[in-house]
Amino acid sequence: MNKKQLAGKVAAKSDLTKADAERLIDLILNQVSDALIKGEKVRLVGFGNFVVRKRKGRIGRNPQTGDKITIGESIAPAFVPGINLKKAIKSK
Repeated sequence: MNKKQLAGKVAAKSDLTKADAERLIDLILNQVSDALIKGEKVRLVGFGNFVVRKRKGRIGRNPQTGDKITIGESIAPAFVPGINLKKAIKSK
C-alpha cells in the first residue's frame, strides 16, 4: 500500500477528503521524522515505537579485494512493533 492508497482508505473511514487525508498523513509523518531527528522516541501504544538506534563501529571486509576496512559508527531509524500489532499479524 502506498501513501495515496492509505489516504483513500483513511478518507473512506472518515469524513475527510482524499486530499485532506493525504495532508494529515504528511503532517503525522513529518512530526515523527522531526522527533526522530531530535533523538526522541515516538510511542504509539499498541501499534509500536519509532526509535533511533546507534550502531557501533566495526571491522568489515571489502568484497572485491578482501581487505579489512573500518566501518564507522552510525545512527539509523528503527520501528519496534507493539504487542497488539504482533498479535493481529500472528492471528491472520
